[in-house]
Formats: sequence, C-alpha cells, structure tokens
Amino acid sequence: MSAFPSIDTDVLRTFVAIADQGGFTRAGELVNRTQSAVSMQMKRLEEDVLQRQLFERDGRQVKLTAEGQVLLGYARRILKLHSEVFNTLREPHMVGTVRIGTPDDYVMRFLPGILSRFAKFYPLIQIEVHCESTKQLLQRQDLDLSIVTREPGTEIGQLLRKERFVWAEAQCFSAHEQTPLPLAMFNSDCFCRLWACNALDAMGRDYRIAYNSSSLSALMAVVSAGLAVTAQLESLITPDMRILGAAEDLPLLPEASIMLVRNLHNPSPITECLAEHIVEGFKL
Repeated sequence: MSAFPSIDTDVLRTFVAIADQGGFTRAGELVNRTQSAVSMQMKRLEEDVLQRQLFERDGRQVKLTAEGQVLLGYARRILKLHSEVFNTLREPHMVGTVRIGTPDDYVMRFLPGILSRFAKFYPLIQIEVHCESTKQLLQRQDLDLSIVTREPGTEIGQLLRKERFVWAEAQCFSAHEQTPLPLAMFNSDCFCRLWACNALDAMGRDYRIAYNSSSLSALMAVVSAGLAVTAQLESLITPDMRILGAAEDLPLLPEASIMLVRNLHNPSPITECLAEHIVEGFKL
C-alpha cells in the first residue's frame, strides 16, 4: 500500500506567500527565494504532488483557482499548528517587541481581545501600537505588522475581512433630516470620506463636513450627541446608534477590505505568532 505524498512546510509557506502577495516575485522576497525557485516549487506542487492547477496566471498577477483556495485554507492551518508546536516546545518563553500599526478604527473593536489572548501565550513580548491612517501606515518601514483598509481591487497582504460602509446616527435623533446634511468624518486623506462625499454628490444631496477628526472616538462622541451623521464600517457602529439607508434618502456605500500587511524585510517567529492571533481575532 503506497503512502500519500507529503508537502514540505517550506513549500506551503511559499504557496501562502504567493496568495498573500499576488505574485511570485514579491513572494520570493518574503521567503528569501528567487522567482525561478518559487516557480519550480509551485510547478512540482501542482504537477507532481497534487496534480491540480492551483494558480490562474494573468501577466504578472496570480490568482488562486478553486483548488488553490481549498489548499490555502489547509496551508494556513498546517503552518499555524507547525508554528505552535515549535513555539510551545522550543521557545515557550519568547521575548522581544512587535510593532503594530493600525487606524484608530480597529483599536477598541478588535485589539483588546486579540492582545488579551496573545498575552496569555506570550506574556514576555512587548507590543507597540501605532495609530495612524492607512495612507501613513503604508509609508512606514519600521512596523512589523499593519492593519489597513483598502478599496476593492487595491488589496495587499492577507485579507482579514470584508465589510460594507454604512451611514449611522444616534438613536432617538434625526440629524439626517437636516439640510445640508451634517457629517462627522475622518480627515481628508481617508478614502471612506471620499466615498461618502462622492455618493452624496452623485445623488445631488447637499451636505457639509460639520466635524472632522482623525479619532474615531471623537467622531462617535459627536454622532452620539445627535449632532451629525457618519459613515463607518458596519462592525464599528455602537448599540447607541442606528444604521441609515434608502429610507432616510442616503445612498448605498461600497464594501472595503481590511488587510494585514507584514514587513517583508523583518520577519520573525514573534511577529508571525501575533499575525496569527490577529487573523483569528478579526473572524470574531
């Protein structure tokens, strides 16, 4: 009885890197291999081991086939377990510092649970959290991990979740009935603000930016007081607010992608452990 062929974890790591980076060249940089070596690994995986096509190639862009998507789920789980084994048995007391960058949006909603669970496993690791806009985070080179919001078609890194933007105002208030419509929005370098304004312009509804801040808590305080309407990711809307839509003469807003971007030039076991906790935390 012949044994099943095995897949080396290095090959799975390369495969995941290709899926995350959208191409062989950037994946090679991440796993410290040449493009030709990456291509050879994937050719053997497709033709010799699995006998399935895993990629659809369109010029320099690479997308996963349906079979590739199935393998990606298994590959992430296998690499996570592989990492847990080594971290638990070989390095149970890892120490060091991880620098995370994230917009203010996700700090209160997601980070408390993620960091709490991570601290139980790795209590000696120091976490630095830097809150800046997506645009600013993508310009920095000193962060180990960045959580960013991207428009459809501009995704980079690993997808954490997709979410739609929604209009919201405080319960028991009717700021949406005012003309012009008062808005509480992030600063002008936030593309969700541009989405909201463009959508209102397209339907011909008058509005004004009544409150402007880089802080989500500041914007939510304004909205909770009944002073303005805002447009935010649906998961950020608090129980004291209500979602608005066509009934309030407000346009449908697009969906955005929340992505995890790794520093390709500074990988480490500590960083990868935290990345795994972030991925799990955004599923909740």
